[in-house]
Amino acid sequence: MILVIGDVTLSPGSLDEALALSREHVARSRAEPGCISHDVHVHADDPNRIVFVERWADQAALDTHFGVDASRDFARALTSLAAQAPRMDVYETDGGD
Repeated sequence: MILVIGDVTLSPGSLDEALALSREHVARSRAEPGCISHDVHVHADDPNRIVFVERWADQAALDTHFGVDASRDFARALTSLAAQAPRMDVYETDGGD
């Protein structure tokens, strides 16, 4: 399993727009083959920061996800709302089994 943890600190006043974009992206991503879970959260200590937690069946599923035009469009749109560059970490895990 592949675990993705990403976050972005948003420009002041852009949280609502970023969450609307993110919710659309999350809903679409959940329907993709190999998506186990895909969630977005507002950071508990910083209301201008959102955090993504995703689980994918394997690297191929994640690579396919990154290749979807809508995923690239989302990344560009979210980056335009960011106060600093988004961050993303990708981990391979046994899924806790």
